[in-house]
Amino acid sequence: MPPNHRTANAGAALFLPRPTMSRKLQKGYFVKGHFVAEGSELDLQLKAELKGTTGATKTDLKREMEALQVLGAELLTLRADLFARLDLPEKLQDALAEAKRITNFEGKRRQMQFVGKLMRKLGDDEVTAVQAALDEQKSGSASEKLALHQAEHWRDRLIAGDEALPLWMQQFPNTDTQQIRALIRQARKDAPPADKAAVSQGLAPRKGRAYRELFQLVREQMGAALADNETPTDDEEDGHAPQHP
Repeated sequence: MPPNHRTANAGAALFLPRPTMSRKLQKGYFVKGHFVAEGSELDLQLKAELKGTTGATKTDLKREMEALQVLGAELLTLRADLFARLDLPEKLQDALAEAKRITNFEGKRRQMQFVGKLMRKLGDDEVTAVQAALDEQKSGSASEKLALHQAEHWRDRLIAGDEALPLWMQQFPNTDTQQIRALIRQARKDAPPADKAAVSQGLAPRKGRAYRELFQLVREQMGAALADNETPTDDEEDGHAPQHP
């Protein structure tokens, strides 16, 4: 009897070599003959030991990475003079400049992840300097707000009563007396009558030109006085304490 071709073919199929599946090579390295995969618990532990942060868990390291990425994002808002003083690596500066240019949300998110990766390469001293520069900028903003508040307070006192002007001239004697008197008189004339309806609705009455110019004069005089107090004398510039009679 002729052989059954179906049976023969089926039997032959059992002995066909199975196709080999290509494996994706895992990134990593060998330590004392053992393979360490990148991103594994052992990898993070070894890197922590190299950085001197032995005992840090995977969660701790992730939290540190996220904090550095946030710090990198805050660098985008740092003033140019403070940024230049940091003297950051050129690659990080370029990455931050590129992040400022990107407007697409997803593109910016990926760029900031790259910035965070570069931030992790900074030394402890460099990270401390970055944080100090950001703190300096924040404290500067707070002092500016305080100066504005003080100028507003003086302007309102000067308009409210005549007793404030002698006190002002005592503290800021370089002020042009005729100019400030004229602005005070005009600001009082321009002051609108109290509108009870507007006040009840939380609406501030409109102010005249003299009101704004008085505020500007007060700010300028306060700023000039502050600058004079911070300017070192000749003795101080030479490294000597100022001599008093």
